[in-house]
Amino acid sequence: MMPADKKYEEFAFVLGFMPRGKSVVIKGREGPMVEAIGEDRLTLLELLAMENQDFEAGEKVKIGKEGREKIVSVLGKLTYEELSSEAKTSLPVVVEGLVKENEKKYVTYFNDLQPLTPRLHGLELIPGIGKTFMKEIVAMRDRQPFTSFDDVQTRVGLRDPAKMIAKRIVEELAGDSRVSVFVKK
Repeated sequence: MMPADKKYEEFAFVLGFMPRGKSVVIKGREGPMVEAIGEDRLTLLELLAMENQDFEAGEKVKIGKEGREKIVSVLGKLTYEELSSEAKTSLPVVVEGLVKENEKKYVTYFNDLQPLTPRLHGLELIPGIGKTFMKEIVAMRDRQPFTSFDDVQTRVGLRDPAKMIAKRIVEELAGDSRVSVFVKK
């Protein structure tokens, strides 16, 4: 687990790459630009890449203070609106990959989410989970905590929990939700 006070991402997943781009964050800054999402805090970031590098959507890159191989610097945070259309298009798939790679972390949400109000449970904020699934998830996790997405799928009948969580994360990043479950504001 990462310390709660840690403000910086160690790794990010590439959303888009412009070999000759202009920075959205720093006026007048030009060069190979990478749009990415941070692995831990799900921060949308603009990165300055090293020259003559190539990037694939979904590629995991080191952006921490030590040991960067393809990234020169983190220029700053981006809003969803500032993302290129390429980055917005790849976001759902990249986020799903990130969720699957960090399965343990995201499965704990199925075990830990609590009611937010008397009428709304945190689990119901995940697309595809209504009252029926929410009650089933709570009943099953009370017997035994979930250990994997397959476990959730098998015991509750929820189809593709990683995709459901990824969809919610994209909604939160796009600002389509008042309550944030996954994205730190």
